[in-house]
Amino acid sequence: MSHALALAARGLGQTWPNPAVGCVIVKNDRILGRGWTQPTGRPHAEQMALDQAKALAKGATAYITLEPCAHHGKTPPCTEALIRAGIVRVVSAQTDPDPRVSGKGHALLRAAGIDITEGVLEAQARALQAGFIKRVTKGLPFITLKFAATLDGRISTATGESRWITGPAARRAVHAMRMTHDAVMTSSATAIADDPELTAREIGATHQPIRILLDAQLKHSPHSRLGQTAAQNPVWVLHSAAASAANRVAWQATGAHLIEVPAISAHLNLIEAARTLADQGLTRILIEAGGTLAAALIRANLVDELVFFTAGSLIGSEGIPVLGPLGLTALAKAPRPKLISTEIHGPDVLTHWRF
Repeated sequence: MSHALALAARGLGQTWPNPAVGCVIVKNDRILGRGWTQPTGRPHAEQMALDQAKALAKGATAYITLEPCAHHGKTPPCTEALIRAGIVRVVSAQTDPDPRVSGKGHALLRAAGIDITEGVLEAQARALQAGFIKRVTKGLPFITLKFAATLDGRISTATGESRWITGPAARRAVHAMRMTHDAVMTSSATAIADDPELTAREIGATHQPIRILLDAQLKHSPHSRLGQTAAQNPVWVLHSAAASAANRVAWQATGAHLIEVPAISAHLNLIEAARTLADQGLTRILIEAGGTLAAALIRANLVDELVFFTAGSLIGSEGIPVLGPLGLTALAKAPRPKLISTEIHGPDVLTHWRF
């Protein structure tokens, strides 16, 4: 199952709205086939593994990171494929939370005489599938907030200079992180200040995440890096009804996908924006923005995890802080995420926190 989970991780950022699943087929202590969900969600992991094992799958055990699907969609259900191949045992990590499947896949396999073992490495599987689970159960994407700051919590100098707070190793880690998310999102303020491209580079990237710009009034220039590359790598721009027709036309001309969402005063309603993105199929979104958007997302209880790169440097109180106001009136109300892991990337430290 550990091997199946490692295979499943290869699909992160590419399979949405489907989950990234891994499957390993074993008989007599020999791996006969293995697979993971392919880009856009098809073929499924089980079918990939069965195609490798072929006739040898008869009498084998399938280790699968998620309950096999039992419904007819664009492809036949994996339960039918497993039964037809002669699999005699299925070991799964977790039940599928999708109501079209939940429990039905295991029930169909049992009815066919297949032995079922559930819940193997379930915690690890649920962590891997956190985006899919949240979208299916809550109608929201799993949101990761990325920070890169100095030891004293500053993301730039008072003049806005921020390149580069962290070193090359940390920046490569961020590019790899982008590839494991369906989308990377930033604010118009950050886009105007930094003119980012938000692509995965320098690591042999095989695909690119959707790039999302939150820009209520479409202030960011369509001649920016995001606009100039929208025809090559997708850009979604979320805006309010207040955005001018001229600005909409200019952004549409770049090839960007415009999505109107409700606003509160001059700002987009972040909860509605998140729901809209989940409705579009997104399961995992990486936030790379300044302290204002970061704080707003935390206040709205939309952040699921933090990845915090800390550089061994000091800027001082005149620098720009990593986080905007949270409106706290007492220390007891301060959010306290749980530390998950610590990594070293060159001279920088990465801490991973989960809410």
